[in-house]
Formats: sequence, structure tokens, C-alpha cells
Amino acid sequence: MAWVNAIIQGILTGGLYALFACGLSLMFGVMKVVNLAHGDLAVVAGYIGVGIIASTHMPFLWSVPVVVVIMAALGYALQRTMLQTALSRGELTTLIVTFGLSIVIENGLLQFFTANTRGIGVGSSLVSSSFKIGSQIQIGWLLVVVFALALVVLLSLQYFLSASKYGRLIRAVADDREAAQLSGADYRHVFGIAAAVAFGTVALAGVAYGMTTVIQPTTGTDTILLFAFAAVVIGGLGSLWGTLLGGIVLGVAQQIGAQINISYEVLAGYVVFLAVLVLRPQGLTARRSQS
Repeated sequence: MAWVNAIIQGILTGGLYALFACGLSLMFGVMKVVNLAHGDLAVVAGYIGVGIIASTHMPFLWSVPVVVVIMAALGYALQRTMLQTALSRGELTTLIVTFGLSIVIENGLLQFFTANTRGIGVGSSLVSSSFKIGSQIQIGWLLVVVFALALVVLLSLQYFLSASKYGRLIRAVADDREAAQLSGADYRHVFGIAAAVAFGTVALAGVAYGMTTVIQPTTGTDTILLFAFAAVVIGGLGSLWGTLLGGIVLGVAQQIGAQINISYEVLAGYVVFLAVLVLRPQGLTARRSQS
């Protein structure tokens, strides 16, 4: 039963990793931007949530929509200014710019918030409560809620991209920017909307991570970004549902590694990540390119 419990915990943890990864996958799929500041932006969202709760005494669940709106506005503004300027000079430039943004964010957080850890929703029944299946399997409600949230986010993104006006514009611009521009679409505005959506999912990921554990300024690069990249690569670059599969595979691998030896938890996930890179570099859900 211990192994069953580990697999269940891994699947649920995969929902959190999918939240980490879907914004990264969306920005790459639409703009071909590999955002190295992705994890730090999730931490920023967590700190914004902590600040809103501390200053307004708002229930932490009510603060989530506020954080999402703030981060979406930030995403649109960053895309129309810094990221768009970098994109106009080449995709490699975006790597350098987002790497610099990551350094600035991390050092700014250390300056203003110090290295002390902070949590969101500490003391809440949602964070601490759990239920049992049988006598040996115990599952936290928070992981179930986060996994359900990941499914809702992915379903909403899929519907948005396939059925809404701006979603179709995003897909058109991603397929052929020049043709979409000739048809009257302002690709810069479309990119801004895509960035706003991606940053909104980053906000959800940051808040969810702050609830499941604690956040600190270095968490973005040390943990969130690496797990997000691993989930995206395992599932397949640019695939939304691939990020969920990649997150689940990563989470299960980590939990199985921890079951063997607690020190193998993170290592096991990266071993699977490396194996996918070697054996199927396009990801588990992507089709092999035809010559």
C-alpha cells in the first residue's frame, strides 16, 4: 500500500507541476519565448498574495483573483515593452533578457523581504486537513484541490484557444505572424494577451506553491523553474495537455524515488527527465517530425 500511496501522491503533485509549466508552455508555443524568469514571477505572485493578506486581512482564497489580475496586467505590460523589444532583436535575446529579469527579481525580493520563508493560508483547514482511503493511504485536501485547479486551468485554456476570438487570433499569430498581420491582426497586442494569460497561470502556480509549502526569494530558480522545465520537456514543448502528463510523470518519479530512499526524491525526477531527453527529445505527447 505504501507504493500505491506514493503513486497517488505523485499524480496529485503532478497537478502542481502542471500549473508551474502551463504558462511556460503557452509562451513558448505562441511566441517561442523561453522565459527564464518564470519561476521568479511565480514567487512574486506568492509574495503579492502574502502582502495583500497582511495589509487588508482578506481571506486568502479571496486574494487569489486579485493576484491573478495583478500578474495578468504585469504580463501584458512586460510583453508590450521589455519582451517585445527583445523579440524584435531575435529569440536568443529573450533568453538573455529574461535571465537578467530573473536576477533582478530575485535580488529585489531578497532586499525587500529578506531570505525568511513565508507561507500562504497558514492555519487554514484547507491547508492542513486530509482524508484516508483505507488504513494506510492519507491524502491532503489541498493537493486534490490543486490538481482539480490544474485540470480547470488546462480545460479553460484549451477552450479559450479553440473557441474564443482572441484564442483563434493567438493560434493564427503563432502559426504565421506575417499572414495574421496582413489580415489586420496586431500581433504585438495578441502577444500581450497571451502573456497576460500565461502570467495569470503563473500567479495561480505561485499561490498554490505558497500554500503547499513555503516561499523564499530563491525558490523560483532553485525549484519552480526547474520543475516547470522538466514537466514541459517530458510532456512536449508547446503542448498544454503534455504539461499535465509531464507533471504527473515527474511527480510519480519523485515519489517513487522517495519511497526507495528519501534522498532520491529530486534525483529520480531528473533521471526521468534526462531519459526522456535522450530517448524522446520531442516529449511524450509530440509526434515525431517527418523528413
